[in-house]
Amino acid sequence: MLELKNISKSFPGVKALQNISVNFQNGEIHAILGENGAGKSTLMKIICGIYHADEGEVVMNGETLHLHGYSDAVNHHISIVNQEINLIPNSSIAENICLDKLPRFTKGGFVNWKKVNETAKKYMDMVGLDFDPSTPVRHLSAAHKQLIQIAKALSAEAEVLMLDEPTSSLTQYEADILFGIMRKLKEKGVAMIFVSHKLEEVQMICDKITVFRDGKLVGTELIENVDRDKMVKMMIGRESLLKYKGRLDAGDHEVALKAVNIGSKYHGFHNLGFEVRKGEILGMYGLVGSGRTELIRTILGVDPIDEGEIYVNGKKVKLKSLSESLHKYKIGYVTENRKEEGLFLQNTIEMNICMNSLDKFYKNGVPLINLNEEKKNAQIYVDRLEIKTPKLTTKAGSLSGGNQQKVSIAKWLSADCDIIVIDEPTVGVDIGAKEYIHDLIWNLAKNEQKAVVLISSDMNEVISLSRRMLIFKEKEIVAELKGEEFFQQPGEVISAKIGEYFI
Repeated sequence: MLELKNISKSFPGVKALQNISVNFQNGEIHAILGENGAGKSTLMKIICGIYHADEGEVVMNGETLHLHGYSDAVNHHISIVNQEINLIPNSSIAENICLDKLPRFTKGGFVNWKKVNETAKKYMDMVGLDFDPSTPVRHLSAAHKQLIQIAKALSAEAEVLMLDEPTSSLTQYEADILFGIMRKLKEKGVAMIFVSHKLEEVQMICDKITVFRDGKLVGTELIENVDRDKMVKMMIGRESLLKYKGRLDAGDHEVALKAVNIGSKYHGFHNLGFEVRKGEILGMYGLVGSGRTELIRTILGVDPIDEGEIYVNGKKVKLKSLSESLHKYKIGYVTENRKEEGLFLQNTIEMNICMNSLDKFYKNGVPLINLNEEKKNAQIYVDRLEIKTPKLTTKAGSLSGGNQQKVSIAKWLSADCDIIVIDEPTVGVDIGAKEYIHDLIWNLAKNEQKAVVLISSDMNEVISLSRRMLIFKEKEIVAELKGEEFFQQPGEVISAKIGEYFI
């Protein structure tokens, strides 16, 4: 159905794609794999008309396409679920789902909003979004926004559907709903292009893989001919180093952060609490909207709090804002939503990395920034996290999603927090970078004795890193799993135990 012939694309200082040729067939789920910056997202944007190839052509059903924008792609029955959240926050769920199809609901200059809401509800039900279609998007979590994007793509009734890290903010439960939808679309003959760093998903749902490395085509294989190790080696040129990291004993360490009987009318929960010790990684796992992120945002002063007590290093405190949490109590928060909350996308990488630690660059205590020291500091974290960028003055918004995530983490590392909350640390991050970030989180607790709260929808990630884990369900903490002996068990055994709470 869809054929790419000798596609090449360059940006200033970067050859994103070099002479790429690949075919996508009807009724096939075809994975595109590679590290961040390998060219996957660039290829998908060329297919849907957002970018124009410097060389080569896109052929669909024997016809060479000349796309001048995404609307042209939609008219050719091509749709995409973007890795980054691209919604209008002040508009409703229904408006966002039907935005590019509003002429279908318009007659005589008037929009039939009843029909818009009914149509949106149909696709909301498909992805498990239990909201009124008129709900403004700005009130929803990153995971809910991702589900809206999936519903929007499904509403286009596409013949070619591209999914760029569609499960990055979803738990296994929501991902399984999506995979069920994909299987039904496959039966209808839809061609699907699937980008994911979660290789277990690729093995489970895909028919074929194509691997990129540094903008070049490594190869295409049927899924039955490759195992996980071969996929990793094709992507990064070596074997994966992910493994059990050992013991992390923090049971007798000082409690760094404690929350007691926290309640929030805004989020609809009460009597939630936890504690995390210095040198400990506390995992938080649950479905979308289960209360993990909501609890943390309430404690750190991002969202309203109505009741409860908070203690930092044994001292009762009131955290009125994220700024106060950082500068007064040295608490950092890597948000799950890097695009809207984590980064200034129109500013430089250097500015984003250093924005939370500007006082480190004052000259003799005077609030005049030493630009040379700021530059040196930014370069340290670019090197440490292996952020792929031509220069420090590159705008953060021009980076791949995975490299943006590294910048989002770097700015809190630069601030040298004693307590750090990391919400979805490896969203959209490739296998090589994931290894590094996992090692980084482990060393923050093990070697630097930081108190780490890890919120993740990646069950394997929580199992690998945490040695105590809270299970959230319907705005309650339904279980606490702990003990080295428990976390030393095979991953599938632990996953089965966790899964019991969601049956």
